[in-house]
Amino acid sequence: MKNDKKHLKFTLHKTSHFLQNRISRRNARLLLKLLSALIIVIIINSVIFHLIMIWEGQSYSLISGPYWTITTMTLVGFGDIFFKTDLGKIFTIWVVISGILFLLIMIPFTIVRLFQSSARAPKELPQNFKNHVIITQADTVSYSLITKLNHYKIPYVIITTNINQTLDLMDNGYRSVYGNLDDPDTYLSVNAASAAMIASTGTDAINTSITYAVRSISENVPIVATTRNAATAQILKIAGCTEVLALSELLGQSLARRIIGGDAMAHVIGNLDDIYIAEATVTGTPIAGKSIKEVRLRDITGTTIIGVWNKGNFETATANTFLTSQTALVLAGSKEQIELYNEMFCIYNNVVNPVIIIGAGDVGLALCNALDERQMNYIIIDKSASEIADKNYLQGDATQSQVLLDAGIKNAPAVAITTHDDSINLYLTTLCRFLNPDIQIISRATNERSVALLHKAGADFVMSYASMGANSFFNYLQSGKILMVAEGVDVFKVKLPGILNGKTIKKTTIRQDCGCSIIGVTHDQGTMINPHPDFKLEADTELFLIGTVESELKFLKQYNI
Repeated sequence: MKNDKKHLKFTLHKTSHFLQNRISRRNARLLLKLLSALIIVIIINSVIFHLIMIWEGQSYSLISGPYWTITTMTLVGFGDIFFKTDLGKIFTIWVVISGILFLLIMIPFTIVRLFQSSARAPKELPQNFKNHVIITQADTVSYSLITKLNHYKIPYVIITTNINQTLDLMDNGYRSVYGNLDDPDTYLSVNAASAAMIASTGTDAINTSITYAVRSISENVPIVATTRNAATAQILKIAGCTEVLALSELLGQSLARRIIGGDAMAHVIGNLDDIYIAEATVTGTPIAGKSIKEVRLRDITGTTIIGVWNKGNFETATANTFLTSQTALVLAGSKEQIELYNEMFCIYNNVVNPVIIIGAGDVGLALCNALDERQMNYIIIDKSASEIADKNYLQGDATQSQVLLDAGIKNAPAVAITTHDDSINLYLTTLCRFLNPDIQIISRATNERSVALLHKAGADFVMSYASMGANSFFNYLQSGKILMVAEGVDVFKVKLPGILNGKTIKKTTIRQDCGCSIIGVTHDQGTMINPHPDFKLEADTELFLIGTVESELKFLKQYNI
């Protein structure tokens, strides 16, 4: 009895493990469908068998129908049951032919297609597949980009050079084809000439070969590639890239904008049309300790506080939002209004102890350059002194408490963690928070899934390399219709949904239903920043909204965009 129970438990475990595998589940479903189709054919032929037999005046038991059908379809044909009329003989011929087609051709071919990798891996797209994004690497940036494309219902395809990877992507719900990245025929097979964009996220050498291969079949399709730094961008431009993204520099600049201390000026993140989005810290300024209503910033400078960051949490600004010395402002305004804000706040300079930067890679060095422009003091920690010979550096392992103490972490206003290893960043965040509970911690994340973990570990701000890259690609594709404010927060531009035509802003329920806020609109006279709640929305209006990624997705689904 015990052995039987153990055998049953083992069998159930193996079956469960088999069904948990995505490929196995798919194969099981397809085989089940094939078996179901075979049973239906047998039942139909059995029913027709009995009808013809009754018409001929013969009578057989119910089991005789399936028995005769199966023996005839499998070409066994014992001959103990047979038809006497021509109609019955014609039906017999049909059953034999259906058996040959189904059992000797369809089933073997389907099984081969299911389990033979080379046969299952697609190598081309349908000719009518157009206006799509061609992705040449399956990496963290690409997966984030695909999420964005799915939100906006933009088709895509991933090219891989490994059949197993192609099949794995397909089995996980991604559209993928197999091909060589440096072969022009690969791009012909995926309709590159009619694509919306080629997104290339490989090394500089791979991106160069991809660019030449694509340009050999199309001179017009946009090619957007990433590069380690701006110095190599020119090579990719010569090869034929339309746009080159130095993501490490963009990430370093983004991290620098979020460091409290230094100056109180508004640093522009980017712009959508005439609306500029900037960030500024409150530390050391007279607006600390006041509400937005009391500050009256819009009346004085024309800029509007559209959101605030408090210890890594983004909140949409309201009149009663309270500003503390740890608050970072998200501002919206025209270029002139942002400049006026800076004229007022440039006198507040809070440079004290140096900021600590951990890691002298591409992102860390880009952060150093950004802090140099802000005239902020910093000290950079790295194991290799050769990488930072011209910088204010401390050679050592930052995972050792004494190294951080020697760098002055007890009195530093902020620490920026820039390594590409998320597990090390998690450890460093925890260690820095332990050594100085009040320090501001800015961290880079390579994978999006690490963002929440880094916040949990104590990071005040986290910027994902993958999200920044995906948004940069998407922003080019959408011609400046989305701007990443920070990890998980976007400003995006959309056409007015038809259901909102003729309504005033205060009568819409966008904020209540989706969590987004309207920060600007376009109309006949141009772009209006933070329009009055009584502003009437008309058919040709475009909306500028700010919100989290989740609220953005809610808006797109709510209004079917």
